Amino acid sequence: MSAAASVPAAPPRVSHALAAAALALLLGLQPLATDVMMPALPLLARDLAAPMPAVQMTMAALILAFGIAQLVWGPLADRIGRRPVLLAGVALYTAAAIGAALAADVGTLVAWRTLQGVALAAAVVVARAMLRDLYEPHEGARVMALALSGLGLIAIASPVFGGLVAGWGGWRATLAVIGAGSAAILAFLALRLPETIVQRNAHATAPGPLLAAWGQVARHPTFLAWALLTACTYGGLYTILAGSSFVYMNRFGLGAGEYGLAMATGSVAYLGGTVVCRRWILHHGMSRSVRRAALFTLAGGLGTAGAALAGIESLWAYLLPQALFCFGHGIHQPCGQAGAVGPFPRGAGAASALAGFVLAFTAFCIGRWLGLVLGADVRPYALTVAFCAVATTLVAWTLVRRLPEAVHK
Repeated sequence: MSAAASVPAAPPRVSHALAAAALALLLGLQPLATDVMMPALPLLARDLAAPMPAVQMTMAALILAFGIAQLVWGPLADRIGRRPVLLAGVALYTAAAIGAALAADVGTLVAWRTLQGVALAAAVVVARAMLRDLYEPHEGARVMALALSGLGLIAIASPVFGGLVAGWGGWRATLAVIGAGSAAILAFLALRLPETIVQRNAHATAPGPLLAAWGQVARHPTFLAWALLTACTYGGLYTILAGSSFVYMNRFGLGAGEYGLAMATGSVAYLGGTVVCRRWILHHGMSRSVRRAALFTLAGGLGTAGAALAGIESLWAYLLPQALFCFGHGIHQPCGQAGAVGPFPRGAGAASALAGFVLAFTAFCIGRWLGLVLGADVRPYALTVAFCAVATTLVAWTLVRRLPEAVHK
């Protein structure tokens, strides 16, 4: 073999716009599975006569399966390529959404949602790995922020649209809409997105090398800092996603459509955070950006807890802190997702999978907790948001602060 032949090929030339659009659509499958369903959860509980823990399992089981399955899909994508894993995952996601829409009882619904979480994992883990295939971490964080601006638009539309659909056709209609949306995304990806991996790793799924790779990733201080930041901030967001419908609809009497509009305020704030993120990364770097964002996160969490502990009976007392938290999340998420895989150009799939597992396991634990404590009292919901906000802030101001910083102007 010649020396030239031994040099790995360069990654495909993919424009920032196409990469951001593909990432937004792939990551958008998650709010399709969660945000669109939020207004339908109380309707689902009444229609299937399901207790609160079972209703929360329709979300928590999806998230847990999402986390565990990434540990399989990530190494598989390193071995056989991004595109086959991606297309198989989105196709399975579509089929699972349709199966869930036809479920006759909550147990069957949970089973279909679990399968949907497995499929969702393929899309998300490949999205993060593709970002590392194409770009260095600093540039990747800016592309991710651009993608998350697009995701913000999806997040704004999802609860509003979900509320309208649930109000019109019930919870089954929301799942049918999720299936139709994912089928359209599958068609776009099949037609436009190339394979991005430069050099496949034939040993990526072998147990010995895989465990060694995960051990190397898990011990890396850069991975630990960014993965924990992402898990903590998403924990707070998941609390809002899984718990706010019962607070806003049951306590404040909002209808499904009104609740969707209420949640859109947080999505608008999140979109603003992703826009600010791109500018802050350029001028201040990733570490300083998330330390600044932590101030908004902390204010949002403590504001939510303060409103609940003071017994304030105003919807805006919860919506405004929610917006602050979501603004901070819009900065933490792109930095955290790009930063966690940054040190591992040859094992981006494995690193992405491990980061995703940490995030999903955190969300699953919170979902199980909410299933036990959610009720007429708003304080458990509010204190959970505050706990995640404080944890996010501590990680940003300690572990992330210690990382080396490179500012690109």
